[in-house]
Amino acid sequence: MAERDVNDPAPVRVASTTGSFLGKAAGIIILLGLAVLVGLWGVQRYVERRLSPDPTTVANASLEGLREQNRLSAFAARFVAVSTSRQSQLGLSTEKTLIMPGLVRYEVDLGKLTQADVAWDADTNTLSVRLPGIELDGPQVDLTAIREYGSGGILSRLTDAETQLDSANRRAGQAELVRQARDATPMKLAKDATRRAVESSFAMPLRAAGIDAQVKVRFADDPVASTERWDSSRSLQEVLGNAR
Repeated sequence: MAERDVNDPAPVRVASTTGSFLGKAAGIIILLGLAVLVGLWGVQRYVERRLSPDPTTVANASLEGLREQNRLSAFAARFVAVSTSRQSQLGLSTEKTLIMPGLVRYEVDLGKLTQADVAWDADTNTLSVRLPGIELDGPQVDLTAIREYGSGGILSRLTDAETQLDSANRRAGQAELVRQARDATPMKLAKDATRRAVESSFAMPLRAAGIDAQVKVRFADDPVASTERWDSSRSLQEVLGNAR
């Protein structure tokens, strides 16, 4: 056996670090992968919230927009009243006929809407809106189109019969215009027009947000159908109140 010179330096033993290095590298890669996944998950959640917002949030924004309008007039109708008045005094009589056209607007006070009047049914993707009753604005009488027939005759020259006839005819004409405006047919037309306008005001933002929802609008004075699901829906007041 060859002898080693005592003056020769002792051989240096190099510990193998390849295995531990690879282990650490793999650990770092795994951690980085997890960080990337977590980041992607967070981005996805953010995008989902941005691109698919909660329907109650969209509905609440639409509600506030409607309330800022204060009053909504989606329908107007023109009516014509014909009234005849008679006066008899001193053994004399006279009469006058008045033809009075007038315009009536049908309005809803949107300022009365509250979050309790808007309900979301998640099971059917239906947004239900309850509106206050229709109010009449008018009649606005077209004074230039008023026509009168008849004359006071002798009685009008002796008394104020003609003035009384004119006043009576105008009061009767105003009352007749209101009566016609409250008739079932124009009221139905007014409600249908208002309902479509409000449904569109809620449905368009929901569609723009990518939410497939049905909007149903009814009036507070409408009879409640047997299939009404309002009791099973949650009003915006309840939903947003729980979220706070």
